[in-house]
Amino acid sequence: MSPAAQPAPKPDRIDPITTSVIQGALENIAIEMGYKLMRMSYSSIIRESEDFGAALVDAEGRGLAESAQSTPLQSGPIPGYVRGVLRILKERGDQFRPGDVVMHNDAYSGASHGPDVAFIVPVFVRNRLIGFAATTAHHLDIGALSPGSCGIVEAIDAYAEGLQFKAIKVYDRGVKNDAVWQIVRDNIRASDLVVGDMDAQVAAARIGAERMVELVERYGTETFDLACEALMDHAERLMRQAIAKLPDGVYRAETAIDGYLDSDDPAKKELPIVVTITKTDDGLTVDLTGTAPQVPDRPINMPLEGTADIAIWLTIRSVLLDTEVHGHIPVNAGLIRPITIVAPKGCLANPTFPAPTIARFCPGNQLADTVMKALSAAMPGNVSAGIGNLKVIAFSGLKNETHWVHMEIFEGSYGGRLGKDGMDAVDTLYANTRNNPIEDIETHLPLRVLRYELREDVAGAGKWRGGLGSVREFTFLSDGGASVEGEGHRYRPWGFLGGKEGMPAKLDLVQGDTSKPLPSKVPHMNIARDGRFICYGPAGGGYGSPLERDPQKVADDVLDGVISVETALQDYGVVISAAGIVDKEETARMRAAR
Repeated sequence: MSPAAQPAPKPDRIDPITTSVIQGALENIAIEMGYKLMRMSYSSIIRESEDFGAALVDAEGRGLAESAQSTPLQSGPIPGYVRGVLRILKERGDQFRPGDVVMHNDAYSGASHGPDVAFIVPVFVRNRLIGFAATTAHHLDIGALSPGSCGIVEAIDAYAEGLQFKAIKVYDRGVKNDAVWQIVRDNIRASDLVVGDMDAQVAAARIGAERMVELVERYGTETFDLACEALMDHAERLMRQAIAKLPDGVYRAETAIDGYLDSDDPAKKELPIVVTITKTDDGLTVDLTGTAPQVPDRPINMPLEGTADIAIWLTIRSVLLDTEVHGHIPVNAGLIRPITIVAPKGCLANPTFPAPTIARFCPGNQLADTVMKALSAAMPGNVSAGIGNLKVIAFSGLKNETHWVHMEIFEGSYGGRLGKDGMDAVDTLYANTRNNPIEDIETHLPLRVLRYELREDVAGAGKWRGGLGSVREFTFLSDGGASVEGEGHRYRPWGFLGGKEGMPAKLDLVQGDTSKPLPSKVPHMNIARDGRFICYGPAGGGYGSPLERDPQKVADDVLDGVISVETALQDYGVVISAAGIVDKEETARMRAAR
């Protein structure tokens, strides 16, 4: 390891106790912002699913702290949003001033994708810009070609994805820009909900800015600046020390996404994602060369800054600095300093404008899974087997000339991991959102949930089996429509160290007596009353040989209805009686014969 690469300790400039106190204060401010945003929001995607972010950023656009209870794909990109806004304002000859609030969602200037709109409040102390408080949230509609902000799977360019806000001052020196807000209201569906959520974002960001001013005034700008540098240096040291423990070498993995399985164009389906990680001393280079070219007229491309980078950084952080092992890890710009990303211009993970990006969510999660697969060769005890990816359905309809829109995130599952089975029916990797309670859905929407259960007998077999997906069935109580955005119908989640592959997802549309299988991406379609969606979630891959699984755990899975007696025998070599008891002698004989 090269000593020169380590940030030099400077104990003379600020004591670690003060640095730790300021770090804790910054983290608590971000968490408070997040909870305030949740409680003020109108739509379930924010208040229930927690598809939002909140963070504090320094004046240079470096992350200082983020809301721990929100999704990494929302909070993680916020420094990139800020840097994009700073660049755009500079190009215009403008700047931040006290009282400003900037709205931004440009996927080619730091944003994750168009529906994740940020509201950024500058923080000034004695007329000096010291940082920013910002919130992001996924909005129900952004004025795209069809209702909802997911399932816009036929957008041909960035302009078809909805309104683009490129560093727009919705408050200029404290004065509300009513014209901008009116434009927003006039060009989106479910405008009361969306604008109400945006107002909540502004309020939460202002709360963060006020708390940040209080913190700086308490300690002074010099101490605050020194503490911020110290806490980023500390995070960098943690990451470099973790990287240094890995063997030097090159670690490569490849997976693939469905793309558009029903397309006649081979450039739109079965698209590879390739990750090559080179570890040298205490640094990592993550190279995406070999990943499929961008799809210029379909929105599954991933912004490099805002999606691909977050997928990479989050996975590396989770594998190398697992909080179960290392305890609390400060999340700031220092963590990413030792990591270099290489992504060829024009590939899926680094598209060129105006390639659409609104449906980048599931491809980005698959990129994260591929990074983990690459790291499995270096740290086999710290990874899970392949994950089951997610799906989002945008339900919508008209009532009295007013749109209703609802986005439902259908969870995936984790693969097995050392010592533990995969987690069942959860959002995976960089998603980390929650499901909507059935009571909330049925109270506010003309939808009914007929079924919500675990998908049985499909988990990837292993010493530690993969997690189970869920089965959810929705029916329309009135005429409406829906669009679908997902992945994981074509490819099975990968097994690891002898574990078996998991099970792909599937989706059926039932109308009357007709059941129709659907691909993982479906553009908006009208659905009559009593039409039903049945969504079968994917099952994660297995970890380790199934023949090494404790027979009693296999029996427990049979008794719980997770697997059948036949699967116990076929996949695990375990013979179980009708009473659910392991026949030890027959099991030993069956396993010995394999």
